[in-house]
Amino acid sequence: MKLKKIIALGLATVMSASMLVGCGAKSDSNASTDNGDKVFKVGMITDTGGVNDESFNQSTWKGFQDAQEKFGKDKLEIKYLESKQDADYVQNIDTFADEGMDLIVGVGFKLQSAITEAAKNYPEQQFALIDEVCEGGEQLENVTSLLFEDNASAYLTGLIAGKMTETNKVGFIGGMESPVISKFDYGFRAGVKAANPDAEVMVQYANSFTDSALGKTIANQMHSKNADIIFTCAGAVGIGAIEAAKENGKKAIGVDQDQNALAPDNVITSAMKNIDVAVLELLSKVVDGSYKGGEVIINTLAMNGVGIAPTSNKNVPPDVLEYVAKEAEKVKSGEVKVPATKEEFEQLNK
Repeated sequence: MKLKKIIALGLATVMSASMLVGCGAKSDSNASTDNGDKVFKVGMITDTGGVNDESFNQSTWKGFQDAQEKFGKDKLEIKYLESKQDADYVQNIDTFADEGMDLIVGVGFKLQSAITEAAKNYPEQQFALIDEVCEGGEQLENVTSLLFEDNASAYLTGLIAGKMTETNKVGFIGGMESPVISKFDYGFRAGVKAANPDAEVMVQYANSFTDSALGKTIANQMHSKNADIIFTCAGAVGIGAIEAAKENGKKAIGVDQDQNALAPDNVITSAMKNIDVAVLELLSKVVDGSYKGGEVIINTLAMNGVGIAPTSNKNVPPDVLEYVAKEAEKVKSGEVKVPATKEEFEQLNK
């Protein structure tokens, strides 16, 4: 589907400022108020992709920065800690808990276990998980989860790929197999097939969210097999895939935020997950006192929580965008059911 005006915006929240380097956190430690009002402190813990991954973590941090700009440094203090390896998650959480953060935000499904365990160890501490719920399926009262209807945005990009492919061969590169990435994978496959039943979707997982060189290698391999459009959902791995598209004169589809700037002539669209908006909304609740732990908030296509990038009209033909917009309305109304799992995809294609 091509969506002319389906530009993802979703719930959001948050603050901004204080830059950190590596795993060391810096903050606006001088933040204070002359009138004695409380200064709220919120901290973000990245996954191994890092804060400048041009994707998931970066979009979350933007939400923090937007929140700080909204409320001011004298009201909202923000920090981030980068996780260089999975073993850093617990240590980073403990660091923020010791600092008395009003909210600790873990970015991505890789932090699910660490945040769930920490929420039990620090029952008075509030946590949030981006794109994941608590381990075991039971949401703890001191954990809020922000989820996104990623299969719907991926479906829209799949419609675009299905209509625009000239070889009838497109590709999907995933980071690590997980329920989150499966939503992108099978939503995209369903969109391609809906728009072009003759198209073939090549699929490969990188087992990494950080290895951009590997992303480039996988994309080059797919290009050599005549894939002319590749959608990558793998953090920094996608940067390598986009670089390959640029060098080989192929098309690419970005993820999480509008990645057109990485290759303006090659990135035809992006599956938008408006994490920054959702995070801004969440942090706003922390500051205004309306925050409530234990909630699972799903940002859908219908509420503009997900969608396609505003730059899609640069490289996607108007007739394709019109087609996508019409199909998007069917998804919003429930007329079209978009698969989020392998089982749902197989059932759809029986």
